Amino acid sequence: MRVTNSIHPTAIVHSSAKIHPNVHIGPYSIIEAGVEVGEGTVIGNHVTISGNTIIGKNNKIYHSSSIGEDPQDMKFANEDTRLIIGNNNLIREFCTINKGTSQDKNETTIGNNNWIMAYCHIAHDCILGDHIVMANSSTLGGHVEIHNHAVLGGATLVHQFCKIGAHVMTAGGSGIQKDVPPFVITHGNFAKPIGVNSEGLKRRNFNENQLSFIKKGFKAIYRKENSIDQALEELESLANEEEVINLYIDFIKKSTRGLIR
Repeated sequence: MRVTNSIHPTAIVHSSAKIHPNVHIGPYSIIEAGVEVGEGTVIGNHVTISGNTIIGKNNKIYHSSSIGEDPQDMKFANEDTRLIIGNNNLIREFCTINKGTSQDKNETTIGNNNWIMAYCHIAHDCILGDHIVMANSSTLGGHVEIHNHAVLGGATLVHQFCKIGAHVMTAGGSGIQKDVPPFVITHGNFAKPIGVNSEGLKRRNFNENQLSFIKKGFKAIYRKENSIDQALEELESLANEEEVINLYIDFIKKSTRGLIR
């Protein structure tokens, strides 16, 4: 992204904020002390970026977003926590992204190449990977983890402490109360697994053999009357033939809220 340095005269930028020379800041935006903004980032009008927020390169933040504000957590007592945003992210209008709390890792982190659409909320201590899409009005409770290439349909609601695996796709209006394993499509509130995200995987160049094993893994978890331990045993056997199955295994072993069923 090529950006000509421009800070609108109505923008308020604290003297201690670290703004790369090649950054655009639009009218009436407020950049507080302790903010760092990397090269090529574009900040629209009426954006507020609060202290202890680090923003990487080539991000675009549209108007009226609130980035790095205090967490909506009654336990928060103005501890020194932060928000870290990587590179090449698109954050659309009216998004709210809160910094972390001392009850967790002290930070909220967002990776690279994510598309966060209008009116989304990312609460304190969330961890987002790379190439994630959050469609309009999707909302993450505190301490949520979203893994690479997940797609959240519009108005998806994710309960605090839930994990959403890589390559997951949630239908619009899904209510996520438990952890969603990799590759799975969900639907409903409370969300249920309805199949494998085959089209998304094909677009990311998964081959037919990998898709076949991913579907076998899904059946081991959901289509048979397996306990989680039995499903893991079957998945470990499949992983001996196709290593992509290890994404299922690693996710299930780290699940803390249990899987959607």
